Amino acid sequence: MKSKRIPLAALTTAVLSFSGLAEANNLNIGLAAEPSSIDPHYHNLGPNNALSRHVFSGLIRQDEKQRLLPGLATSWKALDETTWEFKLREGVKFHDGSAFTANDFVYTACRVPNVANSPSSFALFTKGIDTIEVKDDHTLVIRTPKPYPLLPTDLSMLMVISAKTNGITQPLTYDGKGCGITAWPKTPDFNSGKIANGTGPFKLKSFKKGDSLVLERNDGYWGDKPEWSQVTMKPISSAASRVAALLSGDVDFIDNPPTQDLPKLQKNKDLGVSDGLSNRVIYLHMDQFGPSTPGVKGTGKPAEKYVGEGPCAEGKCEKNPLLDKRVRQALSMAIHRDAIVKKVMGGNAVAAGELLPQGFFGTNPGAKPEAYDPKKAKQLLADAGYPNGFELTLGTPNDRYINDSKVAQAIAQMFTRIGVKTKVDAMTKSVFFKTRNKYEFSIYLAGWGAGTGEMSSPLRALVASRDKERGLGGTNRGRYSNTAIDDTVLNALATVDDSKREGLLQKASQEAMSDYAILPLHFEVTSWAHRSGLNYKARADQYTLAYDIKSAN
Repeated sequence: MKSKRIPLAALTTAVLSFSGLAEANNLNIGLAAEPSSIDPHYHNLGPNNALSRHVFSGLIRQDEKQRLLPGLATSWKALDETTWEFKLREGVKFHDGSAFTANDFVYTACRVPNVANSPSSFALFTKGIDTIEVKDDHTLVIRTPKPYPLLPTDLSMLMVISAKTNGITQPLTYDGKGCGITAWPKTPDFNSGKIANGTGPFKLKSFKKGDSLVLERNDGYWGDKPEWSQVTMKPISSAASRVAALLSGDVDFIDNPPTQDLPKLQKNKDLGVSDGLSNRVIYLHMDQFGPSTPGVKGTGKPAEKYVGEGPCAEGKCEKNPLLDKRVRQALSMAIHRDAIVKKVMGGNAVAAGELLPQGFFGTNPGAKPEAYDPKKAKQLLADAGYPNGFELTLGTPNDRYINDSKVAQAIAQMFTRIGVKTKVDAMTKSVFFKTRNKYEFSIYLAGWGAGTGEMSSPLRALVASRDKERGLGGTNRGRYSNTAIDDTVLNALATVDDSKREGLLQKASQEAMSDYAILPLHFEVTSWAHRSGLNYKARADQYTLAYDIKSAN
């Protein structure tokens, strides 16, 4: 990770501009992707997770390299292979002045699996918990049904909400089945600010969807006080408009400046750019569920009847060629990943051969991206019974990931060259996720950031069979299923020895890649641009955190 900063004394106007900013002590941020909710448990999505850390706190925090740090818990230790003790920070207050206690964490753990209509549940982070015992107001004992070394890492993904704010005053117990509560807080009540009562560094002042989100500093915060008394986050989905807003002074800081503008931004004396390799993989998910699929033409009617969710239940879909590994491999070989990195991403990405960059825990050393080989791809299609190819629709958001729709267009052209005539169906992220969750894509482009910073995160969310009870496959909307990989992942999650656990994750990753369960494309290099005189440490998780934005004074 590196940061390029321009001295404040470059121009008098820059000095005056920044002095005004510091004097006002307000910060304006332009966001490429607007959070969909203030509810910290509604949607396991990067922009939502970043926002929740401003208003709420977790027992454990992660730094910019995803190393674990104390949060609401000052310390934690394993008492034995299945028992953990967490000592909680004393004197912490929620925004309304009420005291934080162990009961609030129990309430949080109970609520997570009970969030209505969650597009991507946080329940995978509570599935490893068997029981929670409250020894006293500031001591938790958490037991797991089997050894689970990733428990502290999982808990770093859970933001704690107030039990009292939601009408719960009695002591709670967690027995793996819940807390005996039937009525749960509703997501709209978080968005309105009614129950957005956290222990985080900022308080929610207002949230106007599509317009702005305003935060006020929490002067009673238990940690280091943010520099900014007020932060206004503005959703600016257009990359050109974000840059224009920065140049005009309407905002002081933006995320995801367009890759083609980075050279001129880096040369601008009034600006600074921070960037670094993220853990976010951009990938293609393929429908591997039933005999038919909704976005394919030219394959004929399936021999079997479709049974399951989605539009194919009506019997109007054609045969699903993506069930054949040879077809999946052909599509992978048709993709010129290096060309996408160079021409579409402007060099600000790294071609992917797995679901995490080299060096992260659980990756296979030396794993390389699939080699571009259109000739072999055509032969694989012919071997699979599609010598003339077929037609395919590729779904993608056009405002969620860096150059997402442009990447999809490039891939569509590459698929078309091997005989798979492909059109792109691009849409706003809100429409995209709803469509994806209804299984209306045969193939789609999306991204995944490993919140835990190791290989079990993408494997159990994207590759493992959908199994709510075991906390697997929460975002596996391609519905790929391989019980051998499931077993290996679950075995890894229960293995305390780091070297053995890493070996199991490496095995599961290699099996998923060799079966073309999912097609990794590239890892994003994330950039932030800002006024001269501001500093920001690039984060592997891509989060834009206002409290980590510092002035150079």
